[in-house]
This record gives sequence, structure tokens and C-alpha cells, in this order.
Amino acid sequence: MIFPKLKGVKMIKKYILFIIVLLLPGLFACQGGPSQESSGLFIVMQNNKYGYVDQKGTIVIAPQFEGAWRFSDGLGMVKLGDKWGYVNPKGKLVINPQFTEAESFYEGLARVSIEKKSGFIDKTGKIVINPSFDQAERFYEGLAKVEVGGKYGYIDKKGRLVINPQFDDAEGFTDGLARVTLGDKWGYIDKQGKYVWGPTN
Repeated sequence: MIFPKLKGVKMIKKYILFIIVLLLPGLFACQGGPSQESSGLFIVMQNNKYGYVDQKGTIVIAPQFEGAWRFSDGLGMVKLGDKWGYVNPKGKLVINPQFTEAESFYEGLARVSIEKKSGFIDKTGKIVINPSFDQAERFYEGLAKVEVGGKYGYIDKKGRLVINPQFDDAEGFTDGLARVTLGDKWGYIDKQGKYVWGPTN
């Protein structure tokens, strides 16, 4: 960044304020701050149990869980015993704890694991993509990264492989492209699996 020559205390203060405004969104992202979809609830721990408070510090969902994640798509992921389920902002369990592994909801679906295989459920708890993948990650722009036999590809929200598992590593789609790796080379593919750049070292 090129810093301009500033004259006077007021100019310096204005410049510092400008820099802070630019950096704040990034700081919130790094710290897992609330998104535009935030429920206004924040995770707290009391007597080794997790619950949620509102912005005034008032307990909304009493600490009772062995684990908790922030709300996403209107549901919070919580752990009872050794299983994960989901609550609504009022603390009601809408999806009973039954999963050994789970992730928060994104784009209306959540990744869950059953018997060491990954699939996806909707917000009613219904399995919409059968747990048949060695691993999976959340949906980005309508596609999710999945692992089959040590290789990575992508599925759509109906569970169809739209890009066959062929990569040694892969990332989620952003602005229509995903970074993928083959051996020691990497490049970018579009949603049809065609390279738009690379793979190169």
C-alpha cells in the first residue's frame, strides 16, 4: 500500500479512520463474526455447557450442550452426548442429535456423516443426498466438493456428480471458478470442469 504524505492532525485522523473502515470487514471474517444472516445469538459456555445469548448478554438458549456452532441459514448446530443436531433461534430441537459429524447449513443443506460416509440433509432433517462419499464439504454456488477413492470432484444439490473425482485436492467455487490440484500443479476450472487456467506449477 502506498501511504500519502499527510499534513496536519485532522488529515492523519481521517486517513486512519478510512483504513479502519476498509479493514473491519476482513477482521470480522477472520474472527467468525456475524454475517448478514446472523440470528443475533452468540455462543457462551457456563459450567462446561454451551448455550446462546443475545446482543445484551441475556440468555436465550440455556447452556445445556456439549458443543455448539453459530447459527447459519436459521439453524444452530449443537451437540448432545456424542451426537450433533440442530436448534432454531428459540432453542427448540428441530433436528434431533443423531450424527457423529456435521456442519452448519449453507445454501439450504448441511453435510452430515453416517457410518463414516458423508451426505447432506435439508432443514427438516431429511437426507436428500445419501451418505456415499468418503468426505464432502459445504455447497458453494450450487456445487459441493466430494472425495471418492482419494480423488476430489463436485456434485450438485441432487447428488449428481457433475465433475468426476479426478483431482488430488480442490477448493469450493467462488465467482464461478474453483482451484484444483493435480500432483504438484494447480489451476482453475469452471462449473463444467473445464480448465480456464493451468494446471501449472
